[in-house]
This record gives sequence, C-alpha cells and structure tokens, in this order.
Amino acid sequence: MARNITPFLNKFFALRCRPSYFSTSFQDNPVFDMENPFEKEEEKCILCKHEIQVDYKNVKLLSQFQSPYTGRIYGRHITRLCKQQQELVEKEIVKAQNAGLMATYLKEAVYLEDPKLFDPENPIRPHRF
Repeated sequence: MARNITPFLNKFFALRCRPSYFSTSFQDNPVFDMENPFEKEEEKCILCKHEIQVDYKNVKLLSQFQSPYTGRIYGRHITRLCKQQQELVEKEIVKAQNAGLMATYLKEAVYLEDPKLFDPENPIRPHRF
C-alpha cells in the first residue's frame, strides 16, 4: 500500500529550501493605517438603527408591516429588516391579531395615512406581482 507523500515533501522543501534573502520579518512593507475605501457601509435595518422595541400593543408600528389590501405581512426583501427583527415583527403581528388589536384581512383605515417606513413598490429583489 503506497502512501502519497508528495504534500509532505512539498511542505518540507518549502520550509527548508528557502532563499537566504527571504525572512519572516516584513520590515520593507509599508504600514497602512488607512481604512479600506472600497468597503461598503454596514446597513442596519430601521428598527435596529433607531433601537425601536417591537411590542404587540404598538399597533400603529406593526400596521406599517402589513399590506393595506390583503392584510398579509410584507417579507424581508420589502421591509428591509434584519432576520431577527423580521421574525419578531411577524410574531408580534400574529400576537396582536390573536389579541384582537389588529385586523387579520385588512389594514385598519385609521393607519392608511401613516408615514411609510419603506416603499413596498421598490423591493430589494423583484417579486412576481
């Protein structure tokens, strides 16, 4: 049974057969204290950015994440919430609906004129309707 020792030999010769001018200290390299100019800013969801606590009793906030026509909860690609906040919003909407504070099929007319937290017509990724 022959063993393949090529990876071992490659590693051995790479460590043993280095040229003398190659050293482990990289003193010739310049030191950069500059931030990466091409790095994108970290995008936070609107609830995390303003540190808003979601509660089932805050129906005015929760109704922003519900469709005015069907009563369905908007998805993450539309609301632009992080995963944890989206799950929490969905859970709190269901809790408010079970408590009788929110309608299940239609958005209440009182909340139709509220300012929009996001644009449902401009999602991050396109949807089929």
